[in-house]
Amino acid sequence: MLQIPALLVLLLVASFVAVLLHLWMGRGVRDLLLFWLASLAGSVGGQLLGQELGLIPWTVGQAHVVEAGLGSILVVLLAAWLRPQSKPPGAQKP
Repeated sequence: MLQIPALLVLLLVASFVAVLLHLWMGRGVRDLLLFWLASLAGSVGGQLLGQELGLIPWTVGQAHVVEAGLGSILVVLLAAWLRPQSKPPGAQKP
């Protein structure tokens, strides 16, 4: 079980990744929320994978920051790729 400081570090990593990728690829607040939720899921997945495999020995306390960051980036990129593309205003339906 992770302690509160490790959870806060994971939350900060997820939020940082979500904001950076939103500034790069996002369009609105809805995208930011999608990226943040996806980033949280990826961060938790990366943390769990890091705990189980222990491939990268660098941690911040109990938080596997490298694995959490990589998981976060991968899941946000997947969510951005799978999100429905909105059409610009005035575009006609085919």
